[in-house]
Amino acid sequence: MTTSRDVCSTGWDVKRPSRPVHGPDPLSSLRAGQNEIANHVIDEFAAGRLSRRDLLRRGALVGISAPVLGGILAACGSSPSPKSTSNKSGTGATINVGVLTPAGAINPLTVDDQGGLDMLGQTGEYLTFSDQTLTLRPQLATSWTSNSTADVWTFTIRQGVKFHNGHPLTADDVVYTYQLQSNPTSASNALSALAGVLTPSGVVKTGDYTVEFHLEAPNGNFPYLTSSDNYNMIILPSGYNPGDWQKTFIGTGPFIMKSYTVNSGATFTRNPDYWGTAAKPAGTVFTFYADQTPAISALVSGSIDVIGQFSVSGGEQLLSGGYNIIKLKSSAHRELSMRNDIAPFTDARVRQAVALTLNRPQIVQALFSGYADVGNDSPFAPVFPSTNTTIAQRVQDIAKAKSLLSAAGHPNGFSTQLIGLDALEIPDYAAIVQQSAKAIGVDISTKMETSSVYYGKATFGNSDWLDATMSLVDYGHRSVPNVFLTAPLQTYNAKTGTGSWNAAHFSNAQYDTLSQQYIAAIDLTTQRSIAGQIETLLLSETPIIYGYFYNYLTAQAKNVTGAYPTAIGHIFLYDTVKT
Repeated sequence: MTTSRDVCSTGWDVKRPSRPVHGPDPLSSLRAGQNEIANHVIDEFAAGRLSRRDLLRRGALVGISAPVLGGILAACGSSPSPKSTSNKSGTGATINVGVLTPAGAINPLTVDDQGGLDMLGQTGEYLTFSDQTLTLRPQLATSWTSNSTADVWTFTIRQGVKFHNGHPLTADDVVYTYQLQSNPTSASNALSALAGVLTPSGVVKTGDYTVEFHLEAPNGNFPYLTSSDNYNMIILPSGYNPGDWQKTFIGTGPFIMKSYTVNSGATFTRNPDYWGTAAKPAGTVFTFYADQTPAISALVSGSIDVIGQFSVSGGEQLLSGGYNIIKLKSSAHRELSMRNDIAPFTDARVRQAVALTLNRPQIVQALFSGYADVGNDSPFAPVFPSTNTTIAQRVQDIAKAKSLLSAAGHPNGFSTQLIGLDALEIPDYAAIVQQSAKAIGVDISTKMETSSVYYGKATFGNSDWLDATMSLVDYGHRSVPNVFLTAPLQTYNAKTGTGSWNAAHFSNAQYDTLSQQYIAAIDLTTQRSIAGQIETLLLSETPIIYGYFYNYLTAQAKNVTGAYPTAIGHIFLYDTVKT
């Protein structure tokens, strides 16, 4: 049994915080000024139910400041990681970077692709920042806290910040941005995260540098929805037309746009008036590439210094040595949806049977040379602290798959079509699914499409992604599973926008309730318990096959260091140097 003595050597009893077992509460001074939720996190750590890393993640999430978190670790016999002492100021070299060509205009409302979000992040900044360890850091918000039910969150906005046009940042800019992005009539891509969570009327200015978010329902992970994970949410000047953003790239960040050429590239210079420490590079040059092959060739030839992302397939030369590789565990994955409203996939036994044909460890090795984690047919990736690892892993079982298919009335199998996105390893994965299904008599024809054809209008009835009988799509990384639990799995509701990416046409009242309970949960113990129930339900229903969660890979030339990617697709260069 883990006791408070295991973490805090004084033996303080967290069940009675006002009555120490012996000696004073070592955390009493650190509790001063913390709200109920923050103190609960401290209790969980002191009782040994949170690891050091979990304390840092959960503490930052609920608004415990870095100094207080450091004090908690010190009081309980653990020390925080030392802060970097590097000085980002200086007159560094220009850094040349290769990224995917943005799919459309660089508009904070509508960007929904990696090349586009890369551009947003070069000059724009977020209220919070989700780092490579999935820990939230202050950015344009210096602190945040919630009420006891986690349905009202209060953010304090950083003072002394100016937009690139000299306009000072205030609460008005934050209110304007969030009301714009949460408006269901705005066609904002951020609604994939904010729909059913926040409406414009819930964004309230309570001071020149204070904003309250009154949520539609309790949400224990809400600060992550204000972070770089929700990449559309760069803060705009009040009243600014986001349709004009591509002309100016106006933001508050460490770089200022010098030039932008559609389908070609962009250049940026160091912001001399940046509120933080100045960036190391004097400037950056981005070159756009249609896919990774020419970008890899450019890195090999020395034309660029950094490639924002590459995959194992086609990137073998980079992985063989001679480059600085950054590997990030992530929740990025592919979703193989089966239409729950179209026979034969109306029967969960048929969906389970298809899932049981896959040899997941072999898939991870074949497609990623091991740079991926096996999936268990739920969006709870191993990287998430809340994933319940006690749920048994689904493994290949051809005999059971045949039995299920026979019991469902298809002893001789059936024929169907899979439509997928023609990108990266997805066609190869589709071929593996096709070959695996033959073992149980299921004949799957595959059709791979370009993104414009596959996504269509991204609405039901106008998108092969959402309308195909079997659909294979890419999902980028998130630091918490909220979006994965809502957009593709909750019952579609046109009024609220929930379930807007539900390609499986899955509708399950028990799931809807559990996912809402998970989102409302504040503490990690409760989240893990509910996650286990969701994982079990999805293994039974199998509306979607989650075969793997792949690592995010970035490469730098051997003489280049300091590039900072995030697993969702950003590439930040403020600390990048060439030697």
